[in-house]
Amino acid sequence: MVPHAEAAGTSPQAANAPSSITQRQLLYVNGEYRESSDGATFPVKNPMTGELIYECASASVEDYATAIDNAHTAYQTWSQTSPSARRRIFLKAADIMESYIKADAPQLMSQEVSATMHWVRVNVFATAGLFRETASLATHIRGEIIPADRPGTTIMVERQAVGVVFAISPWNAPINLTARAIACPLICGNTVVLKPSEYSPKSQDLAIRALTAAGLPPGCVNFLPTSAEQTPRVTEFAVKHPKVLRVNFTGSDRVGRIIAGWAATCLKQCVLELGGKAPVIVFEDANIDDAVEAVVFGALAFSGQVCMSTERVILHKSISQEFRDGLLKKVQSLKTGNHLGDSEVSISGLFTSTHATRVMGLIKRAVDGGAKLLTGDLQITGPQGTVIAPHVLENVRSDMDIAHKETFGPVMILSEFDTDQEAVDTANDSEFSLCGSVFTRDTMKALDVARRLRLGACHINGPTLYVESTLPSGGTGGSSGYGRFGGIAGVEEFTERKIITLAKPGMKLTL
Repeated sequence: MVPHAEAAGTSPQAANAPSSITQRQLLYVNGEYRESSDGATFPVKNPMTGELIYECASASVEDYATAIDNAHTAYQTWSQTSPSARRRIFLKAADIMESYIKADAPQLMSQEVSATMHWVRVNVFATAGLFRETASLATHIRGEIIPADRPGTTIMVERQAVGVVFAISPWNAPINLTARAIACPLICGNTVVLKPSEYSPKSQDLAIRALTAAGLPPGCVNFLPTSAEQTPRVTEFAVKHPKVLRVNFTGSDRVGRIIAGWAATCLKQCVLELGGKAPVIVFEDANIDDAVEAVVFGALAFSGQVCMSTERVILHKSISQEFRDGLLKKVQSLKTGNHLGDSEVSISGLFTSTHATRVMGLIKRAVDGGAKLLTGDLQITGPQGTVIAPHVLENVRSDMDIAHKETFGPVMILSEFDTDQEAVDTANDSEFSLCGSVFTRDTMKALDVARRLRLGACHINGPTLYVESTLPSGGTGGSSGYGRFGGIAGVEEFTERKIITLAKPGMKLTL
């Protein structure tokens, strides 16, 4: 029996949640933290120092099968709870989430993903906001009445939860994107089996802990971290499982294509938010200071490791030098290095040394091929080789890898244009379609250009890195994926329309 929200408090199933950063992270299945069925674990290490933080239980296929069955059972009752009951749980979870900023969230995110305190605050408070906004959707899951040609008939179209949702959330915004992966499916009445990243299980578990402490019943959300070696096997199993009826994934376009392929074999609907290579167009009448601030924030927040990070800056020739000078001055004023114990560090380490090597390889190949390096030292530093200072390049040719591959690092490419059409064509010359920005004082031009850009979101006089819970976030196909998270668009993704007709008794039918 699903408890009423009035009774929701710190639930007993949350009592055995891990309380120390060095304590082993367990699976969370059917309301209980437990070891994996085969006892397997994997190490989670600090990317800045290389030191072991803790061991994490690694879920097996058998664990996923158990979690999916439990989620399927929980769906039968959770889907029947009232909107107010669900809303109260989410509102309580928001308050609990905010309390984590003074608890273990800073230490967890700093240790697991090299997050600065700014990025910790963004995650915690954006997640609390997401929970509150999701709570408001509870009474907006609406259907419609359609007029019937057949006499004595009423046609209703309802929005109904679909069942079990399999979700995969990434490490880069570990709390917020985990909450996004599970919140809308849950408020709609679905249940969720979540696979977090192997790099940040404890940070991601904070979203589970908040909802559980707020009274979310057992089985409604299940948390199954898995080692990198086992991830392909368990992911394919979950995507293809007959009781899983929706899949959502936030991550790379490479993995997104694999998941989409598996889902296609069983005709299963997905929401995929994948990569980006966000362009910013700066027109000749733009406020240059504002544009510089927005580009630096959009490109360098969390060291550029965000799918909405600014990677391409397209400048009108008449203001390109002024913008370039302002950008370089701002970038060179930022402190880069080891964030541990240094609150003045703005650019911390990347999530692995392998990734840092990949980013630096893209930069060096571009420079070797003739691109001009405006700032940056072409060095990887830090105890584990994860720190890269901001790099700004120009004269990048379209045949260079860095021109069309997502860098996912502190890198910006500058180019110039003469005409509006040239700017639009340059911005659209990408497989990615997630987001971008336009800077101009001419409102009508801004609207015209925004509509011509092949993007899921275009921000006028603001940074590319901008998210609110109400926004229907997602790309328009290609390497940025398809489907939408957020607001009513999310409700549409995680519910199905069901036609129900009522015929007046005694109706005569003729052949």
